[in-house]
Amino acid sequence: MYSQRIFLLCFVVCLFGTTLLAQVSVIGDLSQERTVSPGESYEGVVLVRNDTNEPQEAKIYQTDYLFKYDGTNDYGAPGTAPRSNASWVTFSPSYLVLPAMSTLTVNYTVTVPHDTSSRKLNGTYWSMLMVEGIPKGSAESSLPRKDLKAQMGILQTIRYGIQVVTDIANTGSKQVQFLNTKLVATKDNTKALQVDIENTGDLGMRPDVSVELFDSAGVSRGKFSGIRYRIYPGTSVRQIIDLGNPSAGTYKALVVIDAGGDNIFGAQYTLKF
Repeated sequence: MYSQRIFLLCFVVCLFGTTLLAQVSVIGDLSQERTVSPGESYEGVVLVRNDTNEPQEAKIYQTDYLFKYDGTNDYGAPGTAPRSNASWVTFSPSYLVLPAMSTLTVNYTVTVPHDTSSRKLNGTYWSMLMVEGIPKGSAESSLPRKDLKAQMGILQTIRYGIQVVTDIANTGSKQVQFLNTKLVATKDNTKALQVDIENTGDLGMRPDVSVELFDSAGVSRGKFSGIRYRIYPGTSVRQIIDLGNPSAGTYKALVVIDAGGDNIFGAQYTLKF
C-alpha cells in the first residue's frame, strides 16, 4: 500500500535496447534496528542474492527517508533529514558482481557520536541503504554486452531499501497527533474509518491501531484492527480501518493507538451511517 512498508521500488525508462531486468534481491528483514548509547558502534550485514544462472551487478548507496500520510515519500540526500544517521554509517562494498545463483554480503558499521555540550542525542535516528540492480546493456553495466539486435524497449530497474535504524538507549518519548479523520467506502462496499496519524515524539514506533464502535445506548458493536505501520518521528501514516456494514444510526468511535507500555493514545469521533 505504501512504499515505506515495502521498500521495493521500481523505475521504468525507455531506451534503445532489449527489455532487460537485473535479477537481484535482498534476503532478510528490510528494517534493521538497534538500541545503543552515544559513543558506541555496531555492525550489520545485508545479504544480496542473484537468482539467475548468469552474473548480475548491483550498486549500493545511501539516502535519507521521510514519508507522509498522503503516500508521498522523500528519499533525500543522505544527511539532510533532521534525524538522519547517514553520516554515522559506513558500508562496503558499493558495487557487486554476483556470480550465478550466489549470495554476497554488504557489511556496514554504525558509529554513534558522543554527546556534546551543544547536542545530546535523543530518540530514534535512521537512514536507508539502497541496493539497486544494474540491468545488463545499460550505461552503468560493466559486464560484457551480448550481441543483441537494437530495438525500442523498456529498461526496468528495481531497488531495495534497507532501513538502518538507531535508537538511543534510555532517551526519547512517544507522542502522536491525530490529523484527519473521515468515513470512506471500501472496494467491497463496506464502511471504513480513515485516520491520518503523525508521530510527534522522539522515538520510532510500530503501534497497534484499533477502532471500537459504540451505539447510541453505549453498547459495543465491534472492535476493528488497523495495520501495524512503522512511524518515525516527524513522519505520518494513513490507517484505513474496515468497519464492516454497521446498521444505520449514530455511533461513537474510539480510536486507540497502543505503542506499548504506558504509551496508549486515544481519540473519540461521532460517526453517522
